[in-house]
Amino acid sequence: MSKGATIIEKIIAKAASRKSVEPNELVWLEVDLAMLTDTSPRRFIQKFKKHDLKVFAPDKVAIILDHFNPPSNQKHAEIIKIARDWARAENIKNLFDLKGVCHQILYENALVLPGTVVVGADSHTCTGGAMGAMAIGVGTTDLLGVLITGKTWVRVPETIKVEVSGELNFPIMAKDLILQVIKDLGSDGALYKVLEFQGSAIEKMNLDERRVLCNMSVEAGAKTGIIEADKKVTDHISRITKDAKYNIYKSDPDANYCRTLTYKAEALSSMVAFPHAVDSSQPTSNLKKIKINQVYIGSCTGAKYTDLVVAAKILKDNKISSEVRLLVAPASKKVLERSIKDGILSILLKSGASILPTSCGACAGIQNGLMAAGERCISTTNRNFQGRMGSPDSELYLASPATAAASAITGYITDPRAFLKGGRS
Repeated sequence: MSKGATIIEKIIAKAASRKSVEPNELVWLEVDLAMLTDTSPRRFIQKFKKHDLKVFAPDKVAIILDHFNPPSNQKHAEIIKIARDWARAENIKNLFDLKGVCHQILYENALVLPGTVVVGADSHTCTGGAMGAMAIGVGTTDLLGVLITGKTWVRVPETIKVEVSGELNFPIMAKDLILQVIKDLGSDGALYKVLEFQGSAIEKMNLDERRVLCNMSVEAGAKTGIIEADKKVTDHISRITKDAKYNIYKSDPDANYCRTLTYKAEALSSMVAFPHAVDSSQPTSNLKKIKINQVYIGSCTGAKYTDLVVAAKILKDNKISSEVRLLVAPASKKVLERSIKDGILSILLKSGASILPTSCGACAGIQNGLMAAGERCISTTNRNFQGRMGSPDSELYLASPATAAASAITGYITDPRAFLKGGRS
């Protein structure tokens, strides 16, 4: 049996003060960062008050008000107020109010560092794996335990290697790759495992794209996704802070993987996940004309700065279909500001887009962009479960920002490659 270790096994061993760990062992870990959203405190604040509890280390906690923010009704406003007041009472300095989506905010502020253990009250906390961290989503009970003790437990997961050679050809994006991976694995094909992304195509990706891969690993049932930290990661951290302390771990050449998937980036197609499952993807080039009513470019997977740049490349000098609503919700205030400065927002607006607040709103089915019965939406978000973005009788398709933008122009699901060539698929 191989004696080498994967990145995840090395991170777990360090956090557990062990020399090594084996798959399926139960171990306790020291947590480096706990992330909460506005939905979290209301679920346990009474326990804090009743038992006079205190946060284990306020500087290791971040709370991001993004799901119900800005509030659309009194109930939402009260939820946010509870979270805001609790964060201030606990002296949590990393409080981000109306700044953007939690996973984007952690990235922008370099709060997720290589080799660290991050837990978050959101299943897509695994986005942080793109920084070379072990980032996992946890439930309310586990989160409460972390906030009090600074520790959490895990069963050491096995790792699936996803090796991608070559380089993605624009407008094929990381979203197309991960939809193909999830299709191949199935929705539970990586259950409680880690997806470790490797290969020349991954090395050439920018960090925005890498984060899509790790974010959506959970849609194949994975505990998390991870990518070895490199100079792109360390340069990003250095631009934000000079005081960060972290360790970069690499998988050993003889590390043990339970399975390996291999892909050639140049062979990948534009993909669309059909309702109501993320693993139901098909190449857009194979589709008949599927008419849509709405296009949503938003969320932690689809409205980062580079996502909006891609959408603008497709939409420049074009108008969206008169039968389509194009809604754009930038992932953060910083993304919005940069898009204004660089003229990206102007291109989107001229095409007919409407700009929404920087929040999880429509993606989480809370506000701003929900669908009525019988409507279809193509979205850059990460889930398309029935009723996810409105009526249970609506249909939600998942795709890349490039595919979403091309579809907004034609009014039906469109392969962006054909669009760029001047045709209509």
